[in-house]
Amino acid sequence: MAGFASTTDTAEKAVSFDELGPGLYAYTTEGDPNSGIIVGNDGVVVVDAQATPAIARDVMGRIAAVTDRKVTQVVLSHYHAVRVLGASGYGAHAVIASDATRALIVERGQQDMESEIGRFPRLFRGRESIPGLTWPTHSFERKMALWLGEREAQAIHIGRAHTAGDTVVWMPKERVLFAGDTVEFGATPYCGDAHFADWPATLRAIRDLGPEKLVPGRGRALLTREDVAQGLADTEAFTSTLFARVQEGVAKGWALREIYRDTVDHMRPRFGHWVIFDHCMPFNVSRAYDEAGGTHHPRIWTAERDLEMWRALEGDAPVKSAQARP
Repeated sequence: MAGFASTTDTAEKAVSFDELGPGLYAYTTEGDPNSGIIVGNDGVVVVDAQATPAIARDVMGRIAAVTDRKVTQVVLSHYHAVRVLGASGYGAHAVIASDATRALIVERGQQDMESEIGRFPRLFRGRESIPGLTWPTHSFERKMALWLGEREAQAIHIGRAHTAGDTVVWMPKERVLFAGDTVEFGATPYCGDAHFADWPATLRAIRDLGPEKLVPGRGRALLTREDVAQGLADTEAFTSTLFARVQEGVAKGWALREIYRDTVDHMRPRFGHWVIFDHCMPFNVSRAYDEAGGTHHPRIWTAERDLEMWRALEGDAPVKSAQARP
């Protein structure tokens, strides 16, 4: 049986470093994880640290090209290894996360690190530079103001969506939002640790902020109100369509593998061209199946569980198409 879909994804991605406004930048990489940069009078904030200190060095190089100020704070949008394990590469005096994100690192950070490195090795190039888990130096319950001289950024635990601890960084004066993986653009949302029932309300909370520019977790920077609206709408369409389809299968009493094949067939015509679709869908349907069945706190993914799930859903044994059933 073939390994994870991501193990064949070995091509290097082109990096873009887009200016969103004075001192505001988006580091994006053709569907790989994004970072945000905020330059203030007395330092720089990085939103999402990348997967390894080695990759963080590339982000640092882009920052050095636009300012001689040092990175003083790193904000983690959530706990996933691909977002946080590069934090030590910035030399920041503060690493900031929501209380809920810190609790998830305590509960499952080590398992998540081992799981993610095994699933998507290219994203962890230079993994020998990772010193271990990234621990926040500061955490907050709902909102935390970050001051860089007179420039204000707000770290907001916006709600449950991609994870239980999702944090966005909002620039209220500039109306720019660094959204983490609550929003994607042209990239498949990873939902293996999601809260599907809560995701629409979290997106409404983002809309209520009124962002005019937005950096999604994956995909290009959104530089117009129309693009922002599209990114929000597309993310909601994907997550809501997936969850509704899985709920239908659960209500019919179908097995997980039947629901998986049915859901992939249903969604591929509209979303199958998005990056990492084939990689994400087994994890996404598995989590949706759990939530539809009443498991509200996502189960922990381990390297062993990853393989067991992948073999069960992507194995070669024949299965009757759920779509053909009465």
